[in-house]
Amino acid sequence: MTARRAAVCSVLSCWLVSSFAFAQSPYPSRPVRVTVAFSPGGVTDIIARAMAPRLAELWGQPVVVENRAGAGGSIGAVAVARSPADGYVLLVHSSGYALNPAINANLPYDYKTDFVDVAPLASQPMVLVVGASSGIKSVADLVAAAKARPGELNYGSAGIGSGAHFNSEKFRIAAGIDVVHVPYKGGAEAIHDTIAGRLTFTFNTITLALPHIRERRLAVLGVSSAQRSGLLPATPTIAESGMAGFEYTFWNGLWAPAGTPPAVVEKISRDLARVATQPEVRERLAALGAEPMSMTPAEFARFVKSEIDDSARIARAAGIKPQ
Repeated sequence: MTARRAAVCSVLSCWLVSSFAFAQSPYPSRPVRVTVAFSPGGVTDIIARAMAPRLAELWGQPVVVENRAGAGGSIGAVAVARSPADGYVLLVHSSGYALNPAINANLPYDYKTDFVDVAPLASQPMVLVVGASSGIKSVADLVAAAKARPGELNYGSAGIGSGAHFNSEKFRIAAGIDVVHVPYKGGAEAIHDTIAGRLTFTFNTITLALPHIRERRLAVLGVSSAQRSGLLPATPTIAESGMAGFEYTFWNGLWAPAGTPPAVVEKISRDLARVATQPEVRERLAALGAEPMSMTPAEFARFVKSEIDDSARIARAAGIKPQ
């Protein structure tokens, strides 16, 4: 037998064994633990907790959500990567999963070998906001002001390597402007300094920014998604505002340890797609300005790879160095 045939036979044997095991003991036959890589109360946590009870109902087994925050999601990711590859310990992470390889030269896990991509959960646009008293009324106004005073305007983000940082740099590059980045420890701080006029603008999640927009302390110039947000239907997208093709979203997804049986991965993905269509889940997501996402594991794997590649391109173009 040639080496190639031996390898093919080995792969087929593993698939048959995992499929047989799955058939003998339908998944799940005991509680499933979902590890959220961030603190309680954030968008990623809320989305996970909106879907977990519905999965529990569908499976007839408890789905327990636990938070293991820290190191940009790496603490939770490592914990799941080291768990048995049987589908009973899963990871919920954000689009930071795709940003981390571009900014961290020493990740304690390898996204290429430690995980299998299972399914996306939801996506949420980020909003471009300025202080209500800034006098800036549109994306065109902001770009014009930045070009008139290169290097003098600034923007804030939730920290180096955050989604807001990458979104802002993608915007800066597309607009051809020279602005200064001011990193914060969180998005809320950047919003407060934008309101106070210490920052010219910030990109932030719609969840954090919306209360201040409604109270007219922030003026919203655009949303970063491809379509307008249902929570801000009168606000144009960045693409509609003169930057054709511009798109950047905050998204969440679910991963399992590498080696998880394909039949289990496919079942989780199918069942999440079913859960995402339930009216209660859609209403909960809509309240966050989020849209459910549905992809097969193969489609999600291609999506994650494209997001990782895009993050690497932005990092190179913006001069963001891995730490």
